[in-house]
Amino acid sequence: MEVAVVDIQGKKTGRKVKLSKTVFGIEPNTHAVYLDVKSHLANKRQGTHKAKERGEIKGSTRKIKKQKGTGTARAGSIKNPLFRGGGRVFGPRVRDYSQKVNKKVKRLARKSALTIKAKENAIIVLEDFQFDAPKTTSYLNLLKSLGLENKKSVVVLAEPNKNVYLSSRNIKNSQAITSSELNTYKIVNTNSLVLFESAIAGIETLLNKA
Repeated sequence: MEVAVVDIQGKKTGRKVKLSKTVFGIEPNTHAVYLDVKSHLANKRQGTHKAKERGEIKGSTRKIKKQKGTGTARAGSIKNPLFRGGGRVFGPRVRDYSQKVNKKVKRLARKSALTIKAKENAIIVLEDFQFDAPKTTSYLNLLKSLGLENKKSVVVLAEPNKNVYLSSRNIKNSQAITSSELNTYKIVNTNSLVLFESAIAGIETLLNKA
């Protein structure tokens, strides 16, 4: 599959890059994509929620009223969940939500997600560029020239680029990452994937590992 290379102004440079069939042209496995995205979102959960149950509440253990003759239900503890200030029944506890996904499944998921984006013509190959200084306006002008100012986008760099990263940091619907940071969730959760021309080789090398 060949994709035309565009410059920072959104104009075609006349060059094309060939995307590897083993990464951008496989038979998509949607279940692998589902497993990887589910794992990614689960791993982001802190799991630090906690509510005190009956045995953890501070309070007197004396019997608060006599057993019989009151006309109401028996009550043996002020820490009873039925009373104000009592413990919570089956409250949330601290837990680990992380889910493991095998490396080969993760790799298959990323390939599948990239293939889906390629079939949707949602991949833009951008000629490498450099900002002279961090400036949000410069990054916004780039998005406008690519027609992505009102869409979700991910710009994939070949290597860390401080000026481009800082320029994108304050924009809600777009982010700049390196090829090593690209994951299935970021691919799926975007309208357009903007790849630096030099980043393609890194992505293909990373995903073609045995």
